[in-house]
Amino acid sequence: MNEIEHSCKELLTSNDINLNSEIDFDVNGEVHTLSFGYIIETFMMASNASQLAFLAALQKAMQYNDEGIEKFFEGMGQLLLMTHLSKNIETP
Repeated sequence: MNEIEHSCKELLTSNDINLNSEIDFDVNGEVHTLSFGYIIETFMMASNASQLAFLAALQKAMQYNDEGIEKFFEGMGQLLLMTHLSKNIETP
């Protein structure tokens, strides 16, 4: 675990937010469930600049309490799913 990933996870756990909290996404009738921990770990595979942007956005979301955190992870989860789905689209 790198330092930025550790900071993200520590930010949540120090505010009593469970890394195993999950968000369900309905994609064409199929439910995909992503945990906060999974979303963090996946974004930590990106470039260092992207990791720092993720951490900064998470810190900003923390200022808006539970609603801000939930909306942050909903948005990040949607981005992950859209990226995954776009990679699976067959081009003619």
